[in-house]
Amino acid sequence: MRFLILPQEAGVRLDKLLCTKLPGIGRTAVKRLFVEGRVKVGDDGGFGHRAAKGDVGGEGQFVDVDVVATDATATPDPDAPLQVVFETDLILILEKPSGQPTAPLAPGERGALANALVARFPEVASCGFSPREPGLCHRLDTDTSGLVLAARNPVAFTTLTTALREGRLDKRYLLLVRADGLPESGTIDIPIAPHPKDRRRVLACSHPRDVQRNNPRPASTTWSRVRERNGIALVEAHAPRALRHQIRAHFAAIGHPLLGDVLYGGDASVGLGRHALHAHRIAWGGDATVPAFVAMSPLPTDLEKLLAV
Repeated sequence: MRFLILPQEAGVRLDKLLCTKLPGIGRTAVKRLFVEGRVKVGDDGGFGHRAAKGDVGGEGQFVDVDVVATDATATPDPDAPLQVVFETDLILILEKPSGQPTAPLAPGERGALANALVARFPEVASCGFSPREPGLCHRLDTDTSGLVLAARNPVAFTTLTTALREGRLDKRYLLLVRADGLPESGTIDIPIAPHPKDRRRVLACSHPRDVQRNNPRPASTTWSRVRERNGIALVEAHAPRALRHQIRAHFAAIGHPLLGDVLYGGDASVGLGRHALHAHRIAWGGDATVPAFVAMSPLPTDLEKLLAV
């Protein structure tokens, strides 16, 4: 792949640029591109400079990226858990438990949802953002439980991923936070950027200075309280174009980090061992290519217990 660095991209780190140019392969794979010397930058006609991930590009420079074999291929693993909650000849909706990665990161890795999916439904290998994400229209963090949408052919994949990008596919989440001071409902419109100092996190850019320095992407989360017990609020959140860690970072930014989410300041004393986030609803209104569907998933036992004590 080859692209020109535009004026607004000048001075931006090359690894951040590649994350936006290659949104399907993830930050780990982007880092591997630099380690393996697959990224070169320079003027048109002379690409002798091997780039490092911390390098920045200049306006008018070209970047060459060898994207061949940048990702691990999802090895079929029939022993990996797979729960199908909705199935048609075009799509699959899967229930991912907390602790299971959505996709493998390294060659030969097994146990991920993608490994299980391609073992049972090999046709999903015909589509996807990368070989390690066959058929998967989106991902969930390893510790996030809930519903994941997969396509069984390229036409369905294109239709649904386009709908996701445009916010036309309804995805809703359940989460637990401390109830004290939390309003009944609200909207969080805080742009999000990769964290400049910690690759594990994202930065909710609440301050104009952060917006100016980090060039964040727009992000909006609407939410409402469902019920409360023992000082804990169960909240339903809606993020049509959810960015990486969007819900987690947004609730931390308003002073209500998810229970168990130690990365964003959440209370670990509840003993969850993971952050309290569950993808509980996926719905699509349908079009001429993919008919309408809706799938729901109840709150998992480990989260429900916190409301029942």
